[in-house]
Amino acid sequence: MKEIPFQYQVFENVSALSPEDASLLLQARAITSHAYAPYSHFNVGAIALLNDGSRVEGTNQENASYPVGICAERVLLSAVASLHRNQAIKTIAISYYNENGKSNNPVSPCGICRQSLLEQTLRQQQPIRLILSGQEGPIYIIEDATTLLPLSFTANDMQ
Repeated sequence: MKEIPFQYQVFENVSALSPEDASLLLQARAITSHAYAPYSHFNVGAIALLNDGSRVEGTNQENASYPVGICAERVLLSAVASLHRNQAIKTIAISYYNENGKSNNPVSPCGICRQSLLEQTLRQQQPIRLILSGQEGPIYIIEDATTLLPLSFTANDMQ
């Protein structure tokens, strides 16, 4: 039997983070209010820190025709690719606000967002660090987003 290792750091709260990571996470928490989530009431905010120090925001955007909605992570990746195409993403902080319940556990990207993060990592040839959190509670830091999608599918599989 083979194993695929997975490591991440856990922090008790935002005060345990570096100033740069804390600032990024607090901004991700704040922009959850910009999400358009009238159906799920699950507002997600994602913010990227680019290599040049720029920050780019994204929030989930729902639609009455559910498959038409788009997650905050993919909104963010699309904005970076369109507006900052020559800049690599250093870190992404992701948070959420659940209008129908608690927001005190880290949130993790869905499967399609994991695939999109993998593709962006391959495009920019640099790992993307993730900071995952709710509005409060523990915080997870993952040094390379690609570890969220082991045995992944890439362009190499199509050759």
